[in-house]
Amino acid sequence: MKLNDKFSLDNLTPAQFLSLGYLVVILTGTILLSLPISTASGVRMPFIDALFTATSATAVTGLIVENTKHFFSGFGQVVILILIQIGGLGIMSMSTLFAMIVGKKITLRERLVIKQDLDQFELSGIIRLVRYVLFVTLVIEGLGALILFARLIFDYAPLKAFYLAVFHSVSAFNNAGFDIFGNSLENFTGDLTINLVISTLIILGGIGFAVIAEMYKEEKRFKNYSLQTKLVLSISGSLILLGTIVTFFLEYSNPATIGDLPLCGKALASYFLSITPRTAGFNTVPTGSLHSTTLFFVIILMFIGASPGSTGGGIKTTTFGSVLAVVYAMMTGKEDIEAFKRRIPEDVIFKALSIIIISVLLIVVVTMTLTVTEKMSFLDLLFETVSAFGTVGLSTGVTGKLSGIGKVLIILTMFAGRVGPLTLFLAIGRKRIKGNIRYPEEKVLVG
Repeated sequence: MKLNDKFSLDNLTPAQFLSLGYLVVILTGTILLSLPISTASGVRMPFIDALFTATSATAVTGLIVENTKHFFSGFGQVVILILIQIGGLGIMSMSTLFAMIVGKKITLRERLVIKQDLDQFELSGIIRLVRYVLFVTLVIEGLGALILFARLIFDYAPLKAFYLAVFHSVSAFNNAGFDIFGNSLENFTGDLTINLVISTLIILGGIGFAVIAEMYKEEKRFKNYSLQTKLVLSISGSLILLGTIVTFFLEYSNPATIGDLPLCGKALASYFLSITPRTAGFNTVPTGSLHSTTLFFVIILMFIGASPGSTGGGIKTTTFGSVLAVVYAMMTGKEDIEAFKRRIPEDVIFKALSIIIISVLLIVVVTMTLTVTEKMSFLDLLFETVSAFGTVGLSTGVTGKLSGIGKVLIILTMFAGRVGPLTLFLAIGRKRIKGNIRYPEEKVLVG
């Protein structure tokens, strides 16, 4: 009896409950994608490939072992779309939606899990935030689909254009990167409408719902925003600007990417390429044709990723910003860690450093293992690993060539990236215990 009580759902921590929830969704998606009805040929998809695809969709990554357009039937594509929506909004947001529909009361325990799933500080107002998240998602995805439909109607039949518009609007806002054009957005490299709509959906999905809510309040200006929103907006904007400039100059003369495009086309492609590594996964130029220097720069962008409480992955912009604040404090000799005239608490700094260290260790271990199991270049494998961790979905073209072991490693990396490295460690680790003894302080030489 005691053993059963120990492993009952009631005794699971929010981190464990959340990890289990994503696992259940992935396994359900795997079963559905394994059915003959899910493939265009009517032949069952191998279990490992179905598991890979279901994990990629739920983790809103976008890495694929089979071309989504050609391999999957309409049923299979809809299953992937549903997994993307569940994974992007979060398990608990979707669960809360169904609970509200049937009139079920949301318990305190469920609110705690929702709080962790949405990366929120406070428990109060959490259900109101979920309602806002669902409403904002519906509105933004709807507007995105409407504009895409108005553009695609010139190239496709109305029903096909509508389906393509809805699929790619949902995929873009949830930073998933799945496409059913067959080659991502490479046919629309110079298309201003497609590029701006998809990139705007990616940005909105990646900055976080709480940030969108705060920006929506008209009475607030930037100086009155919370430190969270200031960090998200300033770092996101800086990375987009820096990414555009760096990729523009690095790829300027590369005929395989933007070299043969007019100046405006180069700028547009560079702008899109600076946004999509922030966990989106769409590409308007062949990723495998990028220069090695550009690929390494994209790896850095993928590692940083989107923002907390968003549909994206990575270590998050605020984590990166907090560490930059630490470096700045050390360089200027300040005792407190400050940003925008606010002091960042020590526990936030410790959490940020923990996330970065755990993430780096995960990437290092997976990449090193892949170099043993796969006969591919180190840069390609590192790129694939970081793309999986950041739930990005960009690939140099090696995903379909991975061995069974390689696919399992990438699956685990995608899962860790979606749940969050720290959340996953808390889920499999012991509860935090405050010791009764505090030992004397002693300095250690570092650096």
